[in-house]
Amino acid sequence: MHLVYPAVLAVLLFCVGVYGLLARRNAILMLMSVELMLNAVNLNLVTFDVWLRDTLHAGQAFTLFIIAVAAAEIGIGLAIVLLVYRNRGSSDIDRLRDLREPPGPGADTVGAGRSATGHPATGGGDTEDAVEPTDGEHSSQHRNPARRPTA
Repeated sequence: MHLVYPAVLAVLLFCVGVYGLLARRNAILMLMSVELMLNAVNLNLVTFDVWLRDTLHAGQAFTLFIIAVAAAEIGIGLAIVLLVYRNRGSSDIDRLRDLREPPGPGADTVGAGRSATGHPATGGGDTEDAVEPTDGEHSSQHRNPARRPTA
């Protein structure tokens, strides 16, 4: 078997994967591009395993390991993408640069627990987010009024 044909195919697959990873902004297409890149690596591992006539078949063993890791990666990745899509309404990567939750109605423009300069607020009871404790709460616990559960 010629070594050139599978190697060229693996390079082409890897290049298509890199292009898809760099050019696409959809999270699912980016996951598919990573899978293409992993399959190119698998093709190279099996090709060189056959070409070198390895008695332990280490290339094929590594390929099975990579397939298992890729299956776990795609499962967790799709779960994250679906949760983000459900919460944000889009899986566009450019809109997901900021992973914190969007501010609720009536929230101030300054981040919760931070002063106007961006430094963490002091632990005193004079912050805007502090609320008086209710029954069943300890006096040291404070809640953010924008994050109150609605009944």
